[in-house]
Amino acid sequence: MSIEEQELFKKSYYDEAMRYIENANETLSKAQPEDGYYSDDKYMRSACGIAYLGVLKALDGYFLLKDRPKPKKNIDVSYYQSELAKLDKKLLTNFKSAYDILHLYGYYRGVKKVKLIKEGFEDAVTIINKLK
Repeated sequence: MSIEEQELFKKSYYDEAMRYIENANETLSKAQPEDGYYSDDKYMRSACGIAYLGVLKALDGYFLLKDRPKPKKNIDVSYYQSELAKLDKKLLTNFKSAYDILHLYGYYRGVKKVKLIKEGFEDAVTIINKLK
């Protein structure tokens, strides 16, 4: 793959992952924060799920650029963790945090603390920006 092709490839994965984040932010804005917590569980959970999918999209592109195959199942967190452990330990830390906050705490458990969810979104953007 030429450098030009790599740049187009990175841009397409970056743009798609950022589209997920933008959609997640739009959804999260409907969750109405009150006293440090989101008041609408449905929108908060949906936003966390959408943001986490953006993380996975970005990592799929990152792995392909590093000549690593995409996982057979998009939900296999252990694959993402083991590949990141080989490639970029700092990115692995961001992924673990995004996974815990967005996927487990926000999406599955419904933890509504605004500061925590924002931290998860920050980790997601850090991961996506790795494609720049």
